[in-house]
Amino acid sequence: GAPPSTGPIRLGRNVCYVVLAVLFNQEDAVLLVQEAKPECRGMWYLPAGRMEPGESIVAAMRREVKEETGLECEAVTLLALEERGPAWIRFAFLAHPTGGTLKTLEEADAESLQATWWPGDPRVLPLRAPDILPLLDLAARYRRSPPHPPTLPRDLPCAPLCLRLLVAFTNDTGDVWVLLATAGTPHLPVVACGMSPSELRGGLRLPVLQLLGGCLPSAPHLGSMGLLGLQHRAGGLGGADGICFNVLLSIPASSPGGAPPEPRDPAFCWWQLKDGSRRGRILQRLRAVATVPI
Repeated sequence: GAPPSTGPIRLGRNVCYVVLAVLFNQEDAVLLVQEAKPECRGMWYLPAGRMEPGESIVAAMRREVKEETGLECEAVTLLALEERGPAWIRFAFLAHPTGGTLKTLEEADAESLQATWWPGDPRVLPLRAPDILPLLDLAARYRRSPPHPPTLPRDLPCAPLCLRLLVAFTNDTGDVWVLLATAGTPHLPVVACGMSPSELRGGLRLPVLQLLGGCLPSAPHLGSMGLLGLQHRAGGLGGADGICFNVLLSIPASSPGGAPPEPRDPAFCWWQLKDGSRRGRILQRLRAVATVPI
């Protein structure tokens, strides 16, 4: 179900995608780079930078790591999706090194001054910003006990910036219903992100609340949104840089054994899952928060 067009999504014009990578070596030291930019020269940070038109998300991450550290790498999984509204989105990856030579001060350029494997607490260094510390915690926890399966972008085209919603209603008896859009073949609802100033400030949660507010009889109490996957193709339809995020969220029951509220919009319905394995997988993802955090 393609959402209405919100106009072409263009990197450098109306959206900015940023990639960031967390890498560890065999001694559990983290890969850090010393910044060369005038505003933060000499400070330390994780390898990161803006995605360029025509790049895939993973290719952009590998390029930034190579330019700033001298190392080749492969992506393991997305660790987090960070956003300041649809116009600024950062993809934080866990990756592992596969080759190359660590950049030294003699090789300093406009990308970075040098790179190092830092074995201690990065908080003792002059950091460009402390926003990397929660990502380092996420990466360390994922290495110890992965909370979700490896999650990487799928090479599928998408013209707008949108969210495909797996909205699950659950109760304390283990029943699960999934919200479906009924136009044509029933499908998971898809909602496009608007690009107006107010919509940009509202973040990715705003279009979800708008859709559910118009569909359900009362404003639902939503749990946290988690990312199940995403699709993007470099140089997509008409050169658009759209992304579709597959998002899981739940609406808990207000009473034991309760059923979901009847949609007030006939374009939507609830489908109760009878398949035990599928129901179990959704419940496991919800209860263990086994998704990429947004």
